[in-house]
Amino acid sequence: MLGYISHAECMGHDTGPVHPEAPERLEAISNQLIMSGLDYVLMHYDAPRASRAQIERIHDPAYVERIFAAAPQTGSVEIDGDTVMSPGTLNAALRAAGAGIMGVDLVMSGKANPVFCAVRPPGHHAERAQAMGFCLFNNVAIAAAHALEVHGLSRVAIVDFDVHHGNGTEDAFLDDPRVLFCSSFQHPFYPFSGHEADTPNLVDVPLPAGTAGPAYRAAVSEHWFPAIEAFRPELILISAGFDAHIMDDMSALSLSEADYAWLTSELLAIAKRHADGRIVSILEGGYDPGALARSVVAHLKALLD
Repeated sequence: MLGYISHAECMGHDTGPVHPEAPERLEAISNQLIMSGLDYVLMHYDAPRASRAQIERIHDPAYVERIFAAAPQTGSVEIDGDTVMSPGTLNAALRAAGAGIMGVDLVMSGKANPVFCAVRPPGHHAERAQAMGFCLFNNVAIAAAHALEVHGLSRVAIVDFDVHHGNGTEDAFLDDPRVLFCSSFQHPFYPFSGHEADTPNLVDVPLPAGTAGPAYRAAVSEHWFPAIEAFRPELILISAGFDAHIMDDMSALSLSEADYAWLTSELLAIAKRHADGRIVSILEGGYDPGALARSVVAHLKALLD
């Protein structure tokens, strides 16, 4: 049964009237799920708040303390040039990190599988001691650390198809052979990282502006799939950013709902061969509400197989 984790507190992260990472993103997804009829076949869960100890598996304790201390009672504070905190942000970020942890627990126990986490703020740009790119805590990295430390897994694959490179996730697992990190992203593009060279546990696929579905499928088929097959993951985590969609003006890639469905189906097939089908997918980017909502539905339908 496909699990769906979210929480109303994720809507309380107020980024201001013109910020692209807005509560309307989750509203659009929820509405599209209802319109598609998919909402009624999902197992719904409320995301718990991650504990500081769980977050500190990835983030420096002094950094975590700074984020807690920065949380405003009123108004907003700027953490970096495009990352802000409002009174509801800290709880939203704790729920977003907690959702990935719950997702891992659900798939490892067999209570739900696969699992999708509809949360915000996103996480994959957050480095060990730095917030950036709308991200405070690295949700997918925290989930991976939970799988490794609590469930004793030795091979976790993280697949990131957001249009921006997951620099924070790479930072977390740069030299950890237990984690294979596969990332596709527009290049050159923010955060201007991830294009240097492959290392044994990092498989980067930088893509030029204008890349559309056929070229994208060929690139990930050539670079990602052989590496993931050889790694034989016990769990696949997905940083599910849908901002490479052709309708999303935050990027210049040209993917469609069909491309996201295809990629999801391919990853599910690999998960079935090596990981008993265990997949936890966590929302990252996607800033055109309509394109985001349709892409998430395509992603979930493919996860339902």
